Amino acid sequence: MHQIGPDVAFWNDALVRMQERITDSAKMKLSGFPQVSDPQTGEWATVSNGDWTGGFWVGLLWLAYHRTHDDYFLIQAEHWAERLRPRTQSQTVFRGFLFYYGAAIAAILFDNPIGRELGLAGARELAELYNTHARLIPIGTQAPKAQEAYLRETNIDCVASIALLSWAAGGLDNDELRQIGRAHATRHIELCIRYDGSVHQSARFDRVTGKLTARFTHKGYSDESTWARAQAWAMLGYALAAKYAPDEPLFLEVAKRVCDWWLRNAPPDDIAYWDFSDPRIPNVPRDTSATAIALASLLKLSALTKTEERAHYQTAAESIAKALVNNFLTPVSERDERLPGMLTEGCFNGRTGQAIKHELIWGDYFLCEALLVLAGTLDPLAI
Repeated sequence: MHQIGPDVAFWNDALVRMQERITDSAKMKLSGFPQVSDPQTGEWATVSNGDWTGGFWVGLLWLAYHRTHDDYFLIQAEHWAERLRPRTQSQTVFRGFLFYYGAAIAAILFDNPIGRELGLAGARELAELYNTHARLIPIGTQAPKAQEAYLRETNIDCVASIALLSWAAGGLDNDELRQIGRAHATRHIELCIRYDGSVHQSARFDRVTGKLTARFTHKGYSDESTWARAQAWAMLGYALAAKYAPDEPLFLEVAKRVCDWWLRNAPPDDIAYWDFSDPRIPNVPRDTSATAIALASLLKLSALTKTEERAHYQTAAESIAKALVNNFLTPVSERDERLPGMLTEGCFNGRTGQAIKHELIWGDYFLCEALLVLAGTLDPLAI
């Protein structure tokens, strides 16, 4: 179990707030999976099929159950996990996010049968999208007219799929899934990781030869900039790769490289701007959701490294967590009309101006996961 620091009461207070937000959201009788929330009212904009983010809402419910053992959260989590079932057949790499956080973590944490069934199904279907020439799983899409384009593109976000595939390889006794996950993560080092440890969000390749044809961004400031969430996804993806493939030292080396770049380039107050390269900084949106992903990743990296490095990453993570909680997690206060436990100032898409100062469901998830680790109730390498 992760070492518990002296601030356990502080972390638990933040978790109480987040649990209240999860409960409040569950009682809203949402028509779809919550994705983006109005920071003033707390009302969620939802997506009916879960999009790429639905697993994080289910994951929050699983974490709430893990913390409280309250059957209310179990019932809610199982209900929403079942609503993801149709997505096992969706032709997109984002099944990795949907079914790792929406299903597999429940099998890992408390041997939940629904989580196990859906997680394994999602992994089996995900592997079917693997391109042997490119040695990766492309983005894919549900939209037939765009299918061809998205079968020759990939994002750094996709690296985290190694977690679902590696977990399922054990459950299905299928080493091919494990090897696909490793090849997928390895190829993205060549495609997306720059020499200095910064990250390209996206890459395009020839479907027949697998040859790289372009590097670009969907959501960053420019094709050569470092979009904050891309950097954070790389941190998470390679921390998970190092966890699930401990015999492959390259993954841990890359995890350190991308995490070290974040720590060298983050603002003094620890909260990333939406894109590290935006020339208008500091007059641009922050992105607490990217920062929360980075936080959870640093805690995993701390547990994966040796004594000297472990303290460095742990200290950095605690500083980031305090900045998020103190400045961006809404409090329980009669003077603040907003609901408690909302992680505000997340930036969905700074390029288009979509939801640039909002609560984002994945930001909530990764902050909650990190707080559970800091409070000593979740091993950082459990999930």
